[in-house]
Amino acid sequence: MSKVEQYITSIPDFPKEGIIRRVDKGVFGKALGFFLLVEDSEQNGCNISRNDLPIVLEELLPELEKAIPVKMQTALGLMRERNNDFALSDMAKEGFGGVICVEAGGPTPGLGCAGRGIIAALENLEEKGAYAAFCPDVVFYDVLGDVVCGGFSMPMRAGYADRVFIVTSGENMALHAAANIAMAVENFRGRGYASLGGLILNRRNVKNEEEKVRELAGDISSQIVGSLDFSETVQQAEALSKTVIEAFPESEMAAEYRALADAVLRACEVAPC
Repeated sequence: MSKVEQYITSIPDFPKEGIIRRVDKGVFGKALGFFLLVEDSEQNGCNISRNDLPIVLEELLPELEKAIPVKMQTALGLMRERNNDFALSDMAKEGFGGVICVEAGGPTPGLGCAGRGIIAALENLEEKGAYAAFCPDVVFYDVLGDVVCGGFSMPMRAGYADRVFIVTSGENMALHAAANIAMAVENFRGRGYASLGGLILNRRNVKNEEEKVRELAGDISSQIVGSLDFSETVQQAEALSKTVIEAFPESEMAAEYRALADAVLRACEVAPC
């Protein structure tokens, strides 16, 4: 059974409108439309039969295969399952625009240390020669805003990162976490670790949001390097398992992400593309 057939049969009472929100509308819209046509035809005594479904699916199969997101194996999951007996290609997958993606993973809920997943991912990338193999222009480490655990601050240390950018909103808990991360970066500065590149305002539309974040930036002697509006476009792209720039390249949010990327590169003293 192909992964397309497995995917479809795993959805109870297919067809459902929900599938349109979960995957590529164009391709699955055709398959869903055929199902609905069959149901309507059978109810009205027409000649279209469910026996025609395999023929339709066979025609759509190549497109359907591309539409289904690739399931990522996490670094920590691979270590648990294979005891480090796996290749770099098992852990790293190429995403949209040639971006190489790695998912750190975490422990079984309620057991172990989540920060260990980040440490495992970084160590495995280095051990398996990822940086030499891919020769990346830029490396991003997207980690939780918590520096209580050493694992979450791992990219700041040991030369893994040059700059730290703190994503925050104007909500009180987000500002508190951002201040703590900035304090950690300051504490690490004397050891030659990564420096603070600035704040990224991820708007949640709270009252006086920009003023609050600018005040924090002043308190930590930093700056807001860029901002992102609160937009449903992000959730819509996520439902399609795509980035905003892939799913909606001409949208206002796509333009905001491009502008933010340029701002981050400038803050890192790298010329924007």
